[in-house]
Amino acid sequence: MVNPKLRDEQNDMLFEAILSLKSLEECYQFFEDICTISELKALSQRLAVARMLQGGHIYDDIVARTGASTATISRVKRCLNYGADGYKIVLDRIPADKAD
Repeated sequence: MVNPKLRDEQNDMLFEAILSLKSLEECYQFFEDICTISELKALSQRLAVARMLQGGHIYDDIVARTGASTATISRVKRCLNYGADGYKIVLDRIPADKAD
């Protein structure tokens, strides 16, 4: 179920744009244009944190391997436990070695 506070025409357009990408190269091109390097690194870091949490890693190990703050790790953990299952959908679809 989509959070109605997020659903709007601009977000629909963004997600349709992402869904239109056909290769890893196209993803790099699009995200390089739409995000700062810091924003993109933060997104990829959160995904790595989610994979590690799902794998049972402890906070100290996650901090050491990803550089994420404990606040980021806690936020990702909260999403894994009580969120919209977005991380679960993605992590179930990508090979484990791609997110570690």
